[in-house]
Amino acid sequence: MRTLSVFNNISLDGYFTDARNDMSWAHGADDADFNAFVAGNASGDGVLVFGRITYDMMAGWWPSDMAAQAMPEVAAGMNRMTKYVFSRSMTSADWQNTQVFNEDAVEAMRRLKAEAGGAMVVLGSGSLVAQLARAGLVDDYQVVVCPVVLGAGRSMFEGIDRRDLILTQSRAFSNGKVFLRYR
Repeated sequence: MRTLSVFNNISLDGYFTDARNDMSWAHGADDADFNAFVAGNASGDGVLVFGRITYDMMAGWWPSDMAAQAMPEVAAGMNRMTKYVFSRSMTSADWQNTQVFNEDAVEAMRRLKAEAGGAMVVLGSGSLVAQLARAGLVDDYQVVVCPVVLGAGRSMFEGIDRRDLILTQSRAFSNGKVFLRYR
């Protein structure tokens, strides 16, 4: 059975986007150790999972020459990996190795988790995360807490009932970011 993780950057006050749906605040103050951590995550052979909005943002950046120059290892991994995008409106995708699912995300993910294959990770995609979490399909949550307070924004846990989690990993970086993994 495949596993499903969520990986998101969040502000200290718990938002994964600000009030304008911007996520650029999550990308500042990097350092060599954090960059190596990010590159290591992109070196795997799992499956990336997106909602349409996050997919559009990622597909607009990672295949670009600018992404390849800025973060070559991450860009290579993002472009190489299999990608699933859940959307009610998309019928096809231009980004290589992408499969579009127009069906109910919860039912499709139940089926995908039952299949043989690599681990899957949802990036961004707050609405999708909430749907899959409510259905009990998320195996672990991985967050990078960024040293910024936004004051308002979107939580990836909107509409989710209480969940008691167990911390399984943590790591602090010199740029002030802290990685936390919960099961």
